[in-house]
Amino acid sequence: METRELRYFVAVAEELHFGRAAERLGMAQPPLSRAISQLERRLGATLLQRTSRTVSLTAAGEVLLAEARAVLDAVAAAERRARRAAAAPEGRAGLVLASKAGAANEVVAKLLDRYAAEPGAVPVEVLLCGPGEQERTLRDGRADVAVLHLPYDDTTGLDTEVLLSEEQVVLLPAGHPLSTRVDLRLADLEDLADLPAPRWPRRDGTYPDGPGPAVRDHTQLLQLIALGRTYLTVPDSARAQLGGGVVAVPLVDAPRAATLIAWPRQSRSTVLAAFVRVATSL
Repeated sequence: METRELRYFVAVAEELHFGRAAERLGMAQPPLSRAISQLERRLGATLLQRTSRTVSLTAAGEVLLAEARAVLDAVAAAERRARRAAAAPEGRAGLVLASKAGAANEVVAKLLDRYAAEPGAVPVEVLLCGPGEQERTLRDGRADVAVLHLPYDDTTGLDTEVLLSEEQVVLLPAGHPLSTRVDLRLADLEDLADLPAPRWPRRDGTYPDGPGPAVRDHTQLLQLIALGRTYLTVPDSARAQLGGGVVAVPLVDAPRAATLIAWPRQSRSTVLAAFVRVATSL
């Protein structure tokens, strides 16, 4: 199986339309259709159900889509990291650390200070990301290591170490009936018809359907909460970044939130290993 075939399949699986996928790939539709049919014959599995009007993924297609994305990310990551290493001064290839803007600031600052004092420390570039973006930058090679947060980020296929564990709180508009409660339970959030959950962009930039507002970043989300348009569950430490109009109420039965250091499972970098060793000693 070639990466070219995987790129073709991912485009069709994400667009669910051969014409749009062909346009996205910069090719004609007939050779794209032939390539997908050839891939299905080679695998001995139907990946896409086609009618005259619709294209949908089969169960086998769903599996291949997840696996193909991981493979293409790994290829892109290898290329990006190799180019960065080649462009760096001899023996001084640095690290790129991805972290969500406004999150775990104290932990990240402490980690950077501690690592900078280590013998042989290399330069560390901090890449500040929007919600959920730090995981993608790690997987596609734009970052070497990332600060992630459970249960919000996906750590499948990554090596991780917990840096911090804390309770969760729910952010509500000041003046909302629940904002005056001493604490809340997850069941209290199930029927908030007046505060639909926010919708985050998918991997391809589109948003899932739903009544909640489409959000791009943390600053926009806090404004929407203050305006009474949505709510959000976050680690307790997020209280430090709250502005006016937003109230944090403890969620007593929510799982604890964990701040993690994460890196590619296949990494053999001694520089990365030294950075992780410092992180896990905080």
